[in-house]
Amino acid sequence: MSVITTQRIGDVFVIIADNPPVNALGQAVRAGLAEAIGQAADDDGISAVVIRCDGRTFFAGADITEFGKPPVGPSLPEVVDLIEQCPKPVIAAIHGTALGGGLEVALGCHYRIAIASAKLGLPEVKLGLLPGAGGTQRLPRVVGVADALSMIVSGDPATAKRALEIGLIDRLADSESLADAAISFAQEMIGRADHPVSSQRNDRIAEAANDPQVFDKFIAENSRRLKGFDAPRACIEAVRAAVELPFEQGIKRERELFTTLVTGTQSKAMRHLFFAERLAAKIDGIPADTPLIDIARVGILGAGTMGGGIAMNFLSAGLPVIMVEREQAALDRGVATIRKNYERSAARGRLTGEQVERAMALLTPTLEYDDLAECDLVIEAVFELMQIKKDVFRRLDAIVKPGAILASNTSYLNIDEMAAETKRPEAVVGLHFFSPANIMRLLEVVRGAKTSPSVLRTVMALAKRIGKIAVVSGVCPGFIGNRMLSPRQREAQKLLLEGASPWEVDAALTEFGFPMGPFQMADLAGLDLGWTAEGSTSSTIREVLCEQGRRGQKTSKGFYDYDANRRGSPSPETEAIIADFAARSDLPQRKFSGEEIRERLLYPMVNEGAKILEEGMAQRASDIDIVWLNGYGWPGFTGGPMFWADTIGLQTVLDGLKRHADALGSDFTVSALLKAKAVAGESFNP
Repeated sequence: MSVITTQRIGDVFVIIADNPPVNALGQAVRAGLAEAIGQAADDDGISAVVIRCDGRTFFAGADITEFGKPPVGPSLPEVVDLIEQCPKPVIAAIHGTALGGGLEVALGCHYRIAIASAKLGLPEVKLGLLPGAGGTQRLPRVVGVADALSMIVSGDPATAKRALEIGLIDRLADSESLADAAISFAQEMIGRADHPVSSQRNDRIAEAANDPQVFDKFIAENSRRLKGFDAPRACIEAVRAAVELPFEQGIKRERELFTTLVTGTQSKAMRHLFFAERLAAKIDGIPADTPLIDIARVGILGAGTMGGGIAMNFLSAGLPVIMVEREQAALDRGVATIRKNYERSAARGRLTGEQVERAMALLTPTLEYDDLAECDLVIEAVFELMQIKKDVFRRLDAIVKPGAILASNTSYLNIDEMAAETKRPEAVVGLHFFSPANIMRLLEVVRGAKTSPSVLRTVMALAKRIGKIAVVSGVCPGFIGNRMLSPRQREAQKLLLEGASPWEVDAALTEFGFPMGPFQMADLAGLDLGWTAEGSTSSTIREVLCEQGRRGQKTSKGFYDYDANRRGSPSPETEAIIADFAARSDLPQRKFSGEEIRERLLYPMVNEGAKILEEGMAQRASDIDIVWLNGYGWPGFTGGPMFWADTIGLQTVLDGLKRHADALGSDFTVSALLKAKAVAGESFNP
């Protein structure tokens, strides 16, 4: 069956694409479009053209299976040019999403009509690229520079309503009658002397042409978003070319910038992450027809920060939640916090008041364990102590109906020990949400030794339903993310005693691209997490800081001193505490370069990641990258720790670990997998 078909309705020629699942603009689609447009242009009996798609969406972008392969014509820029040059008016009829190349096709059309639920965008920047089929040149001419910059640099789509407001589409249609509305629109345009040609318009870029500072202002206002990324700056440069150069020269500049990006390391890293995210959902050894368990009601044990945040994920997805606490006051606080979070989202326009009330109506707060009996999934989010967890699982096992899933939100503890307390170890799984749980996208799914395939496949599907990116981990201390965090934190503390300051260590990582360093992160979380005055022995820098009231941002002093706006600055008091510890440690003091600090912090992480792979605790190296990108702020433009190691070379990592062997200590061991791959010249990611 052809992916492009045509039909005549009077003198309107309708071109229909049908290339499931998302009408990607693969070679067959491009060739079919080019042929159909040529046919329409040459036929005197045709007065107007409509381009629309069958299925669930308009063209949703390029065909990702063609990435990295030799190009086969016609190219998308050639097809868009053919559409724009058609002597008959061409109307794009948009439903679903018009993304990337799909929007570039629509921009090549003379008119655009869409249903209200449609979304239009140019998300290429999220793959480290820019729109390469004229999008950076046509969009500013259609909607103006300010809106074009916002859309292209963020990569975020616009709603149909917003698209109508800025002139990206010309008309809204009812979803039931899009095809008919597009034909009627086309018939209205027949006979007009001129039709708008995006590449020839200059009215919307005139203001920017007279005020070239608009680009510098945009860069200044978005400096944080742009930091470290090549693609957003290239996007800005391309839009600048649309204003300063004739269209043909602007297109040439767009192509130059695109070629530089597509062959660069950053785009390769971000494309790696694009495919890695999809691969993470695939579970080795579990057939696709493994039956799923129906999850209609969820129980949450604990109404604290984590329990409340976890509950919000399910409430927002329309699932009833029963939330249990031991005391009424704690339960009331938890419910109030959930409502406050929802109302804050509503105040920002992300939810309606009706949606807030609908979500809250699904929440049943209770002090009774027995109310969990009919839940299909129960997640405990109680204190991180194994004995408490074991008690909880014994109690849940006795109460919750057979066939239900029992899950722990533990970030570190052994799931198999908890499962052993039940008569249904096959139904026990780890669901490690990251804080704040209602916002962070990562979910570590911890597969116990006896976790059944149905349970594992069910929670992976459920993760997608609640908008999470799930990665499967085996049972080991800290799983994937926290296990790799441990050596970084250990080395950071050692560096303080060897002469590096907290701000030098933090700066080394923020320069690399992390949003914050280990000591900034500790101050934000609170240095007194897990600390008590009664048990404090002044044996660590953190303990002394807590003893002296320096407990982080909440007390306006931790490793850093903080002003009223929580802006941190180096603390002389902290320096003195560290100096005292260093003197007692009898370690030689010296200066460290940022590069050496990064090697000491990041190379051991890669080594630990290799051990995780050796032991089969992660299914693949790219899963580790997804964990660190979505849970710990690893800079996306490097592709994650394992891809970054591949990029700099595993031999480089191995040599660095050998160079720092004395500092790493006698307990440190190099991964056999890392060593073998380095010697063989291989990489972690195929």
